[in-house]
Amino acid sequence: MTKLLLLPGDGIGPEVSAVSRRILDVLAIPGLEVTEALFGGASIDRHGVPLADDVLAQALASDAVLMGAVGGPQWAAVAYDKRPEAGLLKLRAAMNVYANLRPARCFAALADASSLKRELVEGLDILFVRELVGGVYFGEPRGIERLPNGERRGFNTQSYTTHEIRRVATTAFELARGRGRKVCSVEKANVMESGVLWREEVQKLRDESYPDIELSHMYADNCAMQLVKAPLQFDIILTDNLFGDLLSDLAAMSTGSLGMLPSAAIGVAGTPGLYEPIHGSAPDIAGKGFANPCASILSLAMALRHSLGAPQAADRVEAAVEAALDAGARTRDLGGMLGTAEMGEAILAKLAG
Repeated sequence: MTKLLLLPGDGIGPEVSAVSRRILDVLAIPGLEVTEALFGGASIDRHGVPLADDVLAQALASDAVLMGAVGGPQWAAVAYDKRPEAGLLKLRAAMNVYANLRPARCFAALADASSLKRELVEGLDILFVRELVGGVYFGEPRGIERLPNGERRGFNTQSYTTHEIRRVATTAFELARGRGRKVCSVEKANVMESGVLWREEVQKLRDESYPDIELSHMYADNCAMQLVKAPLQFDIILTDNLFGDLLSDLAAMSTGSLGMLPSAAIGVAGTPGLYEPIHGSAPDIAGKGFANPCASILSLAMALRHSLGAPQAADRVEAAVEAALDAGARTRDLGGMLGTAEMGEAILAKLAG
């Protein structure tokens, strides 16, 4: 028996998660148990907190967790530590999913929809491996304080240990062996001591255990420029929490549609993984039938591959998404198709057929 917990969340989260659940019904994977719980703003409205203790316990007892999206303007005035996003950070930390895998793949049918020229993105397939539970988002001390002169000061701490760096770098190097055997490690060693340590430890690990992997180092600002100038040079980009957040979003816009991009967050082998589309809750289109479910469906495929022991089912799902895109590009306005729930029906039809 394997267990998948669905946390649909807010905005369009329930809509796209519902399509992923229908995908699971079509796949009919033996021994897979699927449950569902409230999370984010929906949980605040019901329980007063974005992540209830019993839901966290369910997540930790599962093999995988598939989220929708969280947040919305109605919770903007809630205390910082009670906002929907705080529930997400708490879940990531409790699950200790320290390696965030964010693909930036440009499907052939979407090459002309990219913000870059076709020749720059055709065949693009970058995998970001982002450290997820350390760095400036979790570092202490942090806060806002009043200074003696009456001004206020906001501060956060960027901090990494050898262990935190080496474990996420190990994930990147292991994944590289199944891809192009090439990793680009990104930091700001020229101005940040945490970047110096990052560069030294990644290089040391490569030299000790992964001599078969080509490793390069790049400053984060240069990486941003290169992702716009020549993104096809990259295969795996390994980086910290803050830079990974920024750079993977930048690369996402090269793929033709933010609604196509999944993500995975994994930890030590045998522990549950957390899977979610990278798009937000998009409350302005919730309930209008405009939500593209592809990122949720592809996140489900990543869960099937990395946590649920069903790689062949993952292959089927990804092939159905690509086939639906190709068919849509041949028969009608693909941009219009992606902007509706019709995409989900097309993928379900490909799977059922």
